[in-house]
Amino acid sequence: MNGVHDMGGMDGFGKVEPEPNEPMFHQEWESRVLAMVRAMGAAGAFNIDASRFYRESLPPHVYLSSSYYKKWLLGLEDLLLARGYVAPEDVAAGHAVAPAKSLKHGKFSVADVERVMVRGKFGRTAPAAAKFKPGERVRAKNIHPATHTRLPRYVRGHVGVVERDHGCHVFPDTAANDAGEHPQWLYTVVFDGRELWGPDTDPTIKVSIDAFEPYLEPA
Repeated sequence: MNGVHDMGGMDGFGKVEPEPNEPMFHQEWESRVLAMVRAMGAAGAFNIDASRFYRESLPPHVYLSSSYYKKWLLGLEDLLLARGYVAPEDVAAGHAVAPAKSLKHGKFSVADVERVMVRGKFGRTAPAAAKFKPGERVRAKNIHPATHTRLPRYVRGHVGVVERDHGCHVFPDTAANDAGEHPQWLYTVVFDGRELWGPDTDPTIKVSIDAFEPYLEPA
């Protein structure tokens, strides 16, 4: 979807200023939010793509004014409300008011935490041969889906070169909407900066993205 989260190549947001010796969490509540998101995902309430989609769907003024983990919290709240795991009354009260909806994978214990914190495996058996090979020129399709996509807006319609084939993986665009995994080939595609932003761009700039096969067409 075309949302405010897709900020690549946009101007006017100021410099990126890394924080020296930045801690993993600035406040205790941030660590609790991370734990809640990982726990609910592991328990089967949603997958990683749905979690991303709900964060990216926050209203622009909320997204731009929220810290990293506040986005996670607000996206989690919207997602759990939408899927019926919490009710508006629960949120308003700050605790469960009615019995909770059962989770797909049930509860897990402290002994399960290490397994939960290890990222899942998304590689899948290929349903067909790959359409593209390293070295081939491809064009990113000029698509504007209303739902989740991992294709950055700033490369759409532009030509790049396939650098690497990563094999077949779960397709986020369908997984986010519970429409199935629909495994797709995943490639690293390299774009020249001048192709993306015009002749005044530094000629040494190149941008690499990972793009699923449905995002691409022969150039």
